[in-house]
Amino acid sequence: MIACDSIMTGGMDLPPAMRENAGMSCKSSSAGANRSAADLPHLWLPYTQMQTAPFPVEAIRTSGSRITLSDGRELVDGVAAWWTACHGYSHPHIQQALVRQASDMPHVMFGGMVHEPARRLAARLAELLPGDLERTFFTDSGSVAMEVAVKMAVQYHINRGTHGRTKMLSFRGGYHGDTLGMMSICDPEEGMHSLFAGVLPRQILADLPVDDDSTARLEALLDAEGHTVAAIVTEPLVQGAGGMLFHSPDVLQRLRSICDRYGILLILDEIFTGFGRTGTMFACEQAEIVPDIIALSKALTGGTMALAATVARRGVFEAFLSTEAGKALMHGPTFMANPLACAVANASLDLFEQEPRLEQVARISAQLQRELEPCPGLPGVKDVRVLGAIGVVELENIADPDVLRRAFVNQGTWIRPFRNIVYLTPAFTISEEDLSLLTASIVTVLRNNA
Repeated sequence: MIACDSIMTGGMDLPPAMRENAGMSCKSSSAGANRSAADLPHLWLPYTQMQTAPFPVEAIRTSGSRITLSDGRELVDGVAAWWTACHGYSHPHIQQALVRQASDMPHVMFGGMVHEPARRLAARLAELLPGDLERTFFTDSGSVAMEVAVKMAVQYHINRGTHGRTKMLSFRGGYHGDTLGMMSICDPEEGMHSLFAGVLPRQILADLPVDDDSTARLEALLDAEGHTVAAIVTEPLVQGAGGMLFHSPDVLQRLRSICDRYGILLILDEIFTGFGRTGTMFACEQAEIVPDIIALSKALTGGTMALAATVARRGVFEAFLSTEAGKALMHGPTFMANPLACAVANASLDLFEQEPRLEQVARISAQLQRELEPCPGLPGVKDVRVLGAIGVVELENIADPDVLRRAFVNQGTWIRPFRNIVYLTPAFTISEEDLSLLTASIVTVLRNNA
């Protein structure tokens, strides 16, 4: 690990070219300390008030669970590239698949034409997923995969001659993406989309049925408005961007039963939870239920390419079969089923078959439980919780997340607090040593920034 201060005060052990480049980067980094993100030329960063946010660090290389910055520092990544890089960065099997596919066919349109990487991936997903989830519609982002899921649900009822079922019922604490339709089913109080309240279509928001009282309230709501609901939408076991809020598999069982009784489809947003993050390949397995539609993305390609999938049960797909052209699903992203992305997704599934990913998740879970034990005794800590390869320290509040982010970088870690939580979602391949560095960093930073 190369620190700026060591370069600036000597660094003669470095090759001349590296010393010069590192020194220039450190000068730039030093100058950037007093600049805001708005001083970054041309780029517009996500979830960022550009006027007040600090100038960002710059990544130049990734490997395993490490990110190398332009100033020579190396950070242990605690969030796996926004929960995607489940096998770590630059896994050779995935890289080889990418190179092979790039030489053969990097892209081809998917309208009236198919290709082997997509056919193989869809077949493998059907084999992995529970029940008769067997028809995959590929897109290129999680939010769009959820848009397609909602579109499928509404048209499913229309195609079957059931009119008036046009609304989605979703839950407080939920988050499903930033596109216009998805903003309408996110929790309006979670902050990111409140400005659009007057623009978005009105949907139905409820409390998750976590106990008898909340279940009764949900059923009463459906007694009154259920005839307007096309689907119930939720994130299984963990509401991610809403604050890493956990709920038990019983909740999913209740929702499956309720949907069956009211003739409503169940959509599970497994964009975050899919592919081992909660301890099973898919979170819904822990409840032993089959949703009508499931959305997948993030770890689908092991964090290498943009790809998402909306997978429907046989009965949902069959509602679109007709001699009437208008009953087809009229949707088609330009880069859907991109061959490069499908090839690396197949390589990612190879790794789940060939390497002990779920055992690694269990090991991470136990280590997180053990090493986050000091956190409940720290000032301002409200709760500590672990599920699979997710570790969460919930605080009473975080006055300035950027202060904590800078402190974590100074500890040699990439940890990105949001709302009132500090969390870890590391690569499943992370070493025990690197995971310990992450957990120790959380304890140190929270103790020093109380």
